Amino acid sequence: MELIFNELIDSYLSDKVGVTKDFLSVALAADLTANLHRLYDGDKLLSAGTGNKPLVNHNKQLRGDKIHWLDRLHKDVHEDAFFDLMDLFVAYLNQTCYAGITGYEFHYTLYEKGSFYGRHLDRFKNNGDRAYSMVMYLNKGWIKKDGGELRIYHLDKQQDIEPLNGNSIFFKSDELEHEVLLTNKSRMSITGWLKTN
Repeated sequence: MELIFNELIDSYLSDKVGVTKDFLSVALAADLTANLHRLYDGDKLLSAGTGNKPLVNHNKQLRGDKIHWLDRLHKDVHEDAFFDLMDLFVAYLNQTCYAGITGYEFHYTLYEKGSFYGRHLDRFKNNGDRAYSMVMYLNKGWIKKDGGELRIYHLDKQQDIEPLNGNSIFFKSDELEHEVLLTNKSRMSITGWLKTN
């Protein structure tokens, strides 16, 4: 895994956005996708909001995704495998980059056809715990006309990343504004943040 971790870190260091295709194994990505389908079919996903308690705001004109938090308390073997992977990555990131990460939080994310997420930063105004954002896509057979790109705003350019199955993205939560462009079919990922408190 060190080669994959290094690819994610090195690409982040070179352009402020880390990208790798193999962070999640094919098997783990398939298992998490199946979990997400079950949650969606069972009406277990909740409409996401912006801000944090007590300032959370549900505005579908800004954000239209549905989410469900991953948690070791679920005793789900696939979520536990994901958390084991994240523990390895955090340990490696702290060891090699002195990142000071002390925790994380992740949720399943599903954008239904016709939804999007407007331009924003991932760090809350009243809480600076989120240090790095991570997204791991779960979309087999995605093609250009499906839309749903992650658009990242650098100082001198825009960067569009397609939500292709297996693509994993890593960037500082307070540094780069970004948005999810209109998706033309159901778009899925694991999304979350590495935290310093």
